[in-house]
Amino acid sequence: MGFIFSSSFILVVVVLLVFSAFRILREYDRGVVFMLGRFWKVKGPGLVIIIPGIQQMVKVDLRIIVMDVPPQDVISRDNVSVKVNAVVYFRVIDPQRAIIQVEDYYAATSQLAQTTVRSVLGKHELDEMLAERDKLNADIQKILDAATDAWGIKVTSVEIKHVDIDPSMVRAIAQQAEAERERRSKVIHAQGEFQAAEKLVQAADLISKSPQALQLRYLQTMAGMANERSNTIFFPLPMDLITPFLEMAKKINKQP
Repeated sequence: MGFIFSSSFILVVVVLLVFSAFRILREYDRGVVFMLGRFWKVKGPGLVIIIPGIQQMVKVDLRIIVMDVPPQDVISRDNVSVKVNAVVYFRVIDPQRAIIQVEDYYAATSQLAQTTVRSVLGKHELDEMLAERDKLNADIQKILDAATDAWGIKVTSVEIKHVDIDPSMVRAIAQQAEAERERRSKVIHAQGEFQAAEKLVQAADLISKSPQALQLRYLQTMAGMANERSNTIFFPLPMDLITPFLEMAKKINKQP
C-alpha cells in the first residue's frame, strides 16, 4: 500500500513538472530565459519549453506602454510657478537589456520622465510652454529616448497634457495680453498716419510739378462741394489769376 502511494505521488510530481515546463507566449510577449542564473536566450512567441529548477523565464510585454507622468511643480525661466503633467509612450525593443540592465524599467522610466519634464520646462518661459508645446514635446522625447536606450527602451512620443497656472498669475497674464493688444493697436494707428503723411507729401510734390494736376484737383473739389446738400455758395476762380501770387510767395520764401 505504501509503495503504491509513493509511486502515485512521484507520478503526480512528474506530471506537474512536465506541464510546468510548457509555456505559451503571445505574439507580443517575449521570454528572457536564465539557466542556472545566467542569461541564456530570448524565446517566443509560441510554445516555449523550460526545464524546471534549472531554467527560469521572465516574460516581457513588447506593446507600447502609456505612462502618465504625475503633476510636476515647475518654475519657468521668468519665475512663474506652474504644475505640468504629461503622458509618455514607450515600448521595450530589447527584452534582454530591459531585464538585465535595470531592476524595474517601468519605474525607472517614470522617474526619469518626471525629472526630465522639470528640467526641460524650467529652461523656458511661460509663453513658450503655452505656445510651443510641440517643440517642448520633441525636446523631452529626444532626451528620454537617449537616456533609456541603454535599458532597451524606445520612447516613441511625449505629450504635455496640462499646464496649470495659479489664479493670480492668470489675472496678471490677462492684463499683460490686454496691454500688448493696446500697444499693437497704437503701433498700427501710428503706421497708418505715417503712410498717409507720406502719400500727402508725394501728392503735394506731384501737384507742385504739374499745374494741370492742381487744376484737376481744384475741379474735383468744386464737384464734391456741388454734390453736398448745403447752403454754401462758392465762386470759381481761374487758376491763371492764382498762379502769379503763388510764384510770388515762393520767391519771398526763398529770400534770406
